[in-house]
Amino acid sequence: MKIRIINGPNLNLLGKREPELYGHEAWEDFFPSLQERFPQHEITFFQSDVEGILANAIQTAGRECEAVVLNAGAYTHTSIALADAVRSIDIPVIEVHLTNIYARESARRNSMLAAACRGIIAGFGLDGYRLAIENLTR
Repeated sequence: MKIRIINGPNLNLLGKREPELYGHEAWEDFFPSLQERFPQHEITFFQSDVEGILANAIQTAGRECEAVVLNAGAYTHTSIALADAVRSIDIPVIEVHLTNIYARESARRNSMLAAACRGIIAGFGLDGYRLAIENLTR
């Protein structure tokens, strides 16, 4: 199975940005271990801080992949454009958040993407990506 992980704004700063919330592990250190855990699947990733580029990445994944794991970062709470991009593709998308967005400040408790996604995994740190991939590959 071809799975694309799409990460949004500031997720390139994992390990440095607010480690008390997002952990101490950098994405570059984590991602290879995720690929090793699922050697039978082709797992790639893309990251951007730019909303329109993320919408393009979702559309491209819809043509090139069989599933998407999407952590849209702060765009989760604001982007109708990303929700529309998810709705425009015909493959499953699972929304992932490192923190429990429902236990955070009120602005982070609403997901514009949730209704367009197969499901949401939140609050399990980087392990949420593994949980999403396990669900998609069952």
